[in-house]
Amino acid sequence: MSDSTLSTSHDSAKHIALIAQETGISVRSVSATAQLIAEGATVPFIARYRKEATGELDEVQITTIRDSMLRLVDLDSRRTAILKSLEERSLLTPELNKKILACLTMTALEDAFAPFRPKRQTRATKAKERGLEPLATFLLENQSSHDIETEATKFIDAEKEVTTTAEALAGARDIIAEIVADDAALRGAVRNLYETEAIVSSKIMYGKEEETDAAKFRDYFDWTEPLRSIPSHRLLAIRRGEKDGFLLMRVDVPHERVCGTAVPQFVSSQAAAGQQVREAVEDGCKRLLMPSMETEMRLNSKKIADATAIQVFADNLRELLLASPLGQKRILAIDPGFRTGCKTVALDATGTLLHHTVLHITAGSNTQQYEAAKELLTIISKHKIEAIAIGNGTGSRESESFCRKLNLPSSIPVVVVNEAGASVYSASDVAREEFPDLDLTVRGAISIGRRLMDPLAELVKIDPKAIGVGQYQHDVDQRALKASLDDTVVSAVNAVGVELNTASKELLQYVSGLNRSLAENIVAHRAANGPFPSREALKQVPRLGDKAFEQAAGFLRFAASPHPLDSSAVHPERYALVEQMAADLGCTLHELLTKPELRQKIKAETYVTADVGLPTLKDIIAELAKPGRDPRKQFELFSFAEGVEKPSDLKVGMKLPGIVTNVTAFGAFVDVGVHQDGLVHVSQLSDQFVRDASEVVKVGQKVQVTVTEVDLERKRIALSMKSKPDTERRAGGNDRGNSPAPRRDNRPATPAPGNDWFSQAVQQGKKR
Repeated sequence: MSDSTLSTSHDSAKHIALIAQETGISVRSVSATAQLIAEGATVPFIARYRKEATGELDEVQITTIRDSMLRLVDLDSRRTAILKSLEERSLLTPELNKKILACLTMTALEDAFAPFRPKRQTRATKAKERGLEPLATFLLENQSSHDIETEATKFIDAEKEVTTTAEALAGARDIIAEIVADDAALRGAVRNLYETEAIVSSKIMYGKEEETDAAKFRDYFDWTEPLRSIPSHRLLAIRRGEKDGFLLMRVDVPHERVCGTAVPQFVSSQAAAGQQVREAVEDGCKRLLMPSMETEMRLNSKKIADATAIQVFADNLRELLLASPLGQKRILAIDPGFRTGCKTVALDATGTLLHHTVLHITAGSNTQQYEAAKELLTIISKHKIEAIAIGNGTGSRESESFCRKLNLPSSIPVVVVNEAGASVYSASDVAREEFPDLDLTVRGAISIGRRLMDPLAELVKIDPKAIGVGQYQHDVDQRALKASLDDTVVSAVNAVGVELNTASKELLQYVSGLNRSLAENIVAHRAANGPFPSREALKQVPRLGDKAFEQAAGFLRFAASPHPLDSSAVHPERYALVEQMAADLGCTLHELLTKPELRQKIKAETYVTADVGLPTLKDIIAELAKPGRDPRKQFELFSFAEGVEKPSDLKVGMKLPGIVTNVTAFGAFVDVGVHQDGLVHVSQLSDQFVRDASEVVKVGQKVQVTVTEVDLERKRIALSMKSKPDTERRAGGNDRGNSPAPRRDNRPATPAPGNDWFSQAVQQGKKR
């Protein structure tokens, strides 16, 4: 359901009051936000340009209101369907109608409907068909009776397959058992019992112990943990083991605890009739209620675990999208490889391909490397390369070392770039459309280079799930994951802003107010008519109406526009206001933008109107100081430790620089330049207690780590960020672990500068 489907009918008033109560946001702010969303406004637009209306709500709060409205619309839809079902079957009484209308959650609604839900053939329905419902009613209402045989005899009927009093009583108990299992009050009490006392347990499936693929679930072969405290990643891991057929998972509360809750509610006597009711209650709990509640707990805990995992993914993705851009530089990009060589491309400052080739700089004969060095220097000189981007896949450290030994000017940085998802992009429809005549390996190298220039512009072309910054992303609700990731991309794109005349349609489709179709129309119009001269010219795009223009204009930049505000985040609807400010100061717009002393004279209070308040005025004045400013951090050069290029080079106790590549609930993965990320467990992130890794580190953050364990056989690297990591147990008494291990492969080491062939190649390349 889209945002625009939110209703503004009489039901909205109830929804608004409920959301305000749930979130603590004022009714006025919730109401204004809901109205704006119903009118087609996007979350970024509302957060940026409608602060007075919402009371300065941020994107998180606005998204919460939007999602809550959608949830309540779904609740009303289900309520309507239930009322219709009850009415069609003549079961809807005034009391039941009132009860259903009062339900505020889907769980409460389904509990109220449970006794009346059309059921498949059950033991209870069969007993009712045999006419035993009056006997069940007798037992419930006359529990002090001792003469149940006489009453049961009345229901013996051979035609209805009731031949003995035992069969009659058994059928009556089945009916009572179902009444117990469907009772809303009891379900609520037992649900609370499960939420507070249930234990999650997992065991290895019989006969699977020795299977190779079962080894990754070894920790859960015999595992128990309270449901209320199990971390999301552990629950998802157990569920994956169950799905793969290696584990059996249960969510249990002792039968005695459930019966202890149910019996006092239904049993009032120890007489014969009361004993029949007790037996039925215990059966209903064990056979019906407990399995139902276990299913519900499994679903609910999965939903909670999904939400946590999705939030982790979204937070990581946002950090990755907002990573520091190097900017518009002429880039030489290398996608490393050994056997097939390194795919190498040269790009101009706009990311346009200038040249591509394959160089054998990580393997092959000395002659091949000699020629590669000469050609690399020639490309750098010919295309005036300003930076070198190297993918962090296999061979990246060798490629990096090779480039550094070329004695390049310090003005040409060599940067190792996270290439996660580049191969997915290279085989995508987007890449084929951009470069139909190029091999996908060349496309991958182009993506690596462009990612250094502007991570956001390049990463939006890739399915976020392929970027590798999540936890169990393939196990969570895929619709919820997509919705969250789409929100994250939209938020990031609009936080940065987009230069309209250079942006791809993949980037433009995430701009507030635009979609895939409008983005394609914009790019087609730009191709046919040349660059857009101004924001106003955007209105010439086919099918881009006033509403889309209103939502998008403030997030689009026009660097070449003659209007000074077109390259800023000031919305066109406020141009007249800024022009009035300039007129009041007796200066031009250009002077207002370039002279701080003039802006300091602006008294925001004098421009407050019914439509424009201080929050918007403060945003405008701040924007005038740095029009179109990029909110991302400035790019900082990073280098891995020299001589540490593969896991076997690592020694316990080594202190190394690294980059955080993924943050999960249980820890952070860090790239230290050995083609395999190490894990900093949450307990090793800080000297202080840390509950969640995201409290300490973010994706893309540069950190200093200490190696605490290297398990080459299981391909595991353990790291620590503590000031005094515990490495003695693993170090085996050897504290001299800071020098890299000798090479253990058969590839020739790259000669150091000064060796004959390499030195000659450098000199000849420079002469070119």
